[in-house]
Amino acid sequence: VARVEGVEVWSDAHFEAMRPVMQLLADAGQKVITATLNKDPWNHQCYDGYESMIRWTKHADGSWDYDYRAFDRWVEFMLGLGINKMINCYSMVPWNCELEYFDEAQGEVVTVEAKPSTPLFEQMWGPFLADFKCHLAEKGWAEITNIAMDERAPEDMDAAVALLERYAPELNFALADNHKSYKRYTMMRDVCVAMHHAADREDIEARRERGDNTTFYICCIPAYPNTFTCSEPFEAEMLGWCGVAAGYDGMLRWAYNSWPAEPHIDSRFGTWKSGDTFLVYPAARSSVRFERLRDGIEVAEKVRLLRQEGVEMADVEAALEKILSTDAHDHNQGWREIISEARKRLDELSCR
Repeated sequence: VARVEGVEVWSDAHFEAMRPVMQLLADAGQKVITATLNKDPWNHQCYDGYESMIRWTKHADGSWDYDYRAFDRWVEFMLGLGINKMINCYSMVPWNCELEYFDEAQGEVVTVEAKPSTPLFEQMWGPFLADFKCHLAEKGWAEITNIAMDERAPEDMDAAVALLERYAPELNFALADNHKSYKRYTMMRDVCVAMHHAADREDIEARRERGDNTTFYICCIPAYPNTFTCSEPFEAEMLGWCGVAAGYDGMLRWAYNSWPAEPHIDSRFGTWKSGDTFLVYPAARSSVRFERLRDGIEVAEKVRLLRQEGVEMADVEAALEKILSTDAHDHNQGWREIISEARKRLDELSCR
């Protein structure tokens, strides 16, 4: 947003420019605030690297200081829009394991590679976690904050979990999981599994009983259904049906507004499929695929509410069962027609 609008990152003008873009997200049902703990946790997988929201400084005497001003303002901004269920903070294990800080003794910004299970990993993260948990407690955010990681290997997870439990056991974990790590780390409050690595239904239900959240995510995969600019529009709504059929609490999409150089001209970035890094356009302009994704979110909410009311909806449940028992990634199954008919019936029931 700062690049497109030509404003300074984290300035008043930046936050005002972000407001309509993030309001679209809030209005669609977003529940989680995504924040960064250090520089770009995903190793620049989109046109703009993710700015750090927390500035780390190492003083000449070896002590540490952390500037939370951008982080605090971002969280307060998003809370003000009604996005308030969780704050997922990325990442103790960045994709390249790099951390950035200002070294007072050297008078310059330093980048180090802090791999899990190494002495440097604890030297860097131990002091930060101890300070961060105190800051969150002061702000009243500790209960809703998760230390989040994205598709990390089990051995890296072991090191991160052990360190968090040692220095900040008050905080929780969130994980975008493509290794079924949620079976090993059952204490994770927020688990989001890759759509093609589905969570077991009994695990979803057990987690829900404990008050934990289980969702699924899409990114550059699967090829179908998805929300690329080359996808058929109904595929975006189908994701909502798939989530309900599998019993998930919601979904995550990579990404929302990581725009390429000129998104209104060319929606491709790098080797990703067209539109993979964004759903809406600059100046808070929506898209067909975003609106159809909202249709899928509304489907999930309608089914949830009708089930609570005990409404009989055999046609709708039959469509959900077909999604669950058939390969939803097989585009030859006639999903467009199946979903269209089921939605008509769902809307009729919802209007009663």
